[in-house]
Amino acid sequence: MPRLSISLLGALLGLGLVTAAVGQSDAKATLTTRSERCANLSHQFDEALETHAAATQVTAAKALQRKGNRYCAAKKQAQGIRMLANALKLLGVTPNDPVQ
Repeated sequence: MPRLSISLLGALLGLGLVTAAVGQSDAKATLTTRSERCANLSHQFDEALETHAAATQVTAAKALQRKGNRYCAAKKQAQGIRMLANALKLLGVTPNDPVQ
């Protein structure tokens, strides 16, 4: 009888570990990387620039975009993301947040 309960406990533990591993791999598949986030924000800025070209802060926003793109290219994506988001805000556009 003890052997049966040990086997059952082992099977349940193994099933729990497999379920946890599958849950983690699904979560990783839906998250965007910082590099992807940089590219998405830069693309969003380019689109916003076409529709908000008359904004009062266009020159400052373009400067922030260039700075953000340099940070992203230099593997400093966190700083680049902040710069690009601030550039979008200067144009009066809310940065798109990825689904997390």
